[in-house]
Amino acid sequence: MKDCKDPSLSSKLYKTWKKAYNEGRFHLLYGILYHRTKHTCVMALTDRTLINTILHECHYSVAAGHLSEDRTLERVKTCSWWPNWKKDVAEYCQTCDRCQKANRATGKKFGMMIQIQEPKSPWEIVHMDWVTALPPGGDRSYNACLVLVDRYSKTPMFLPCHKDDTSMDTAVMIWNKVISHTGSFQNIISDRDPKFTSALWTNLHTLFGTKLSFSTAYHPQN
Repeated sequence: MKDCKDPSLSSKLYKTWKKAYNEGRFHLLYGILYHRTKHTCVMALTDRTLINTILHECHYSVAAGHLSEDRTLERVKTCSWWPNWKKDVAEYCQTCDRCQKANRATGKKFGMMIQIQEPKSPWEIVHMDWVTALPPGGDRSYNACLVLVDRYSKTPMFLPCHKDDTSMDTAVMIWNKVISHTGSFQNIISDRDPKFTSALWTNLHTLFGTKLSFSTAYHPQN
């Protein structure tokens, strides 16, 4: 094994290779180190320039163009091996400029963004969302927080609550701690949280005279 020690190998990596060599997973033949598995015996590489060349040659096919990640893996596996080679193949394919430009996105097309009419006075339009998974705190061991932001003034309000509060609990809290001071909202913008989509909350919106608008999930620009 001493004959195949490469200066580019760290001492820790070299020890790993030496152990694998002693276990029979590597074979030194005519000064070339080979990696052995049950079905293959291919060259073991450490030189980064050579690895990049292998990645390019295996990813690109004259007949088929740029190959997918799975097909590139299959081609690399038949000719070479190096530490973390599967990770390198995945990264190479995912960062290939030509592939990113040529690959067509699958799935449904993205919808158009909805333009929200801007408010003319404070607390006409309010954004609402929950912050959950908080450590319990306060005399009632609150573990969540309802966040309200006035779209007009960007003024925030933070109401401590529990993550398992019902729709009625939430409605009563908003009525007592917010609407009693600000007046009724004209529009509430929120994601599709069960507290808002329940039939009870829909009926409460009718009583409040408030319109509920759903934002796109994971799309805070709304």
